[in-house]
Amino acid sequence: MQIFADPTFDMACEQFRVLADYLNLDNELRQRILYPKRAMAVMLPVRRDDGSVTVFEGYRVQHHLAFGPTKGGTRYSTAVTLGEVAALAMWMSWKCALTGLPYGGAKGGVTVDPRTLSVRELEAVSRRYMQEMIPFVGPHTDILGPDMGTNEQVMAWFMDTYSVHTGYAVPEIVTGKPVSIGGSLGRREATGRGVVYLIERALDMLRMQPAQCTAVVQGFGNVGAVTALGLAYKSGLKVIGISDATGAFYNANGIDVGEADKYAAQHTSLEGFGGAEKINPDELLTLKCDVLVPAAVEGVITAKNAGSLQCRILAEAANGPTTPDADEILFKRWDEVFVIPDILCNSGGVIVSYFEWVQDLQSFFWNETEITDKLFRILEQAFTAMIKRARDARIPHRMAAMTIGVERVLAAKKSRGLFP
Repeated sequence: MQIFADPTFDMACEQFRVLADYLNLDNELRQRILYPKRAMAVMLPVRRDDGSVTVFEGYRVQHHLAFGPTKGGTRYSTAVTLGEVAALAMWMSWKCALTGLPYGGAKGGVTVDPRTLSVRELEAVSRRYMQEMIPFVGPHTDILGPDMGTNEQVMAWFMDTYSVHTGYAVPEIVTGKPVSIGGSLGRREATGRGVVYLIERALDMLRMQPAQCTAVVQGFGNVGAVTALGLAYKSGLKVIGISDATGAFYNANGIDVGEADKYAAQHTSLEGFGGAEKINPDELLTLKCDVLVPAAVEGVITAKNAGSLQCRILAEAANGPTTPDADEILFKRWDEVFVIPDILCNSGGVIVSYFEWVQDLQSFFWNETEITDKLFRILEQAFTAMIKRARDARIPHRMAAMTIGVERVLAAKKSRGLFP
C-alpha cells in the first residue's frame, strides 16, 4: 500500500512474502494478515519556549485485533514515518504471537529529535500526542509503551493525560512507567535481560564457555547498555566493542562496561570515552567476536557486510537489524552463524510489559524475582519451540520463529471471521 511506502515497511513485507510462500498462503490470507487494521496520522501543534509554535507529525498503527488489544511502544525520532511505524507494528504482532501474549502488534511515534526539546517542550509534545490518540487507544484497545527516544517520564505524562480525560487514574493504559505510579519492577531491564538469557541458551547449545568468549554490542541505549552489563558481569563474557550514535569503541583486552555506563550517564553519550580506541562504526559489526549484538536501529546488517560477519552468535536486540538479502547470505552460513532473530531476541520488553498490564488490571504486584522467573519461562518456551521448528523443517531460525507467530495469528483470524 502506497501510504506505508518506506524501506523498513518494504523489508517487513519481503520477510512476510518469503514466509507466505513457504506456507503457501493464498492472496486473500496474505492481505488480511499483512496489512494493518488501523493507522492514524495526527498533527501536534506545540508552543515552544520562545513563544513560537511548531507542528510535529505523530503516528500510531494497530496491526491486528484477533487476540485482543494491541500493544506497542512509541518512539521519538526524526526518522519516524508511517511506514516505519507500520513495519514495527507488524513485527510486534509476530513477537507477541510467538511468545504467547494476548496482543496484536502496535507502534507509535513522533517525528522529532527529543534532544532538541526542553523538558517543558518534551512534556507538551507527549501530552498533545496522547490527547490526539485518546479516541483510538485504551487499556482494552491499545496499550502504549516506551521505545527509542522515550522513557518512564514520557509514559507518566501519557498516563496522566489519559487519566485526566477519564477522571480517574488508569495506570494500565501504558507500560514502562515509573514504579511509583503502577510500573513494574524489572521493566526497564527486561529487554536486555532477555537478550542475555537467550545468548546464554545459545552458548549452552553450542557448548561454548562464556568465560572464553568475546562480545560486541552495537548501540548503548537502554537495551544495549543492559545487555553489555549482563554479558560482562553476569555471563562472564569479555565485551571488546561498544558504540552509540556518537561513535564506536574497541579494546581487545576488554572494555570496562561499568565505567562506560557511568560515563554515558554523566555525559549523555559515549563521546570522549577514554576506556577504548575509537574506530570506524562500520568496522564494529565485522569485528572478530563470539557474540554480536546489534541493539540500535534497523537495516544495519546488509548484503554488503553479512558475508563478513565474524561472530558465532548473532543476537538481534534491535528491531529489524538484518535485511532480507542479508538473511539469504546468513542462511547459507547457518553452520557458522547462530541467529537469534529479533522477534524472539528483544521480546523481553513486551513480555514484562504484559506483566505490568496484568498487575495494573488486578492491582496486585509481584516482586522482581517473580517477574524475572516468569520472563525466563516464557523465553525458554519460545526459544525451544523455534529451535524445534527449525530443526524439524530445516529452515532458518527467523523463518521458524515467524512461522510460529504467523500461524497463531492465522488460526485466530480463521476462528473469529472477517472482522478482526
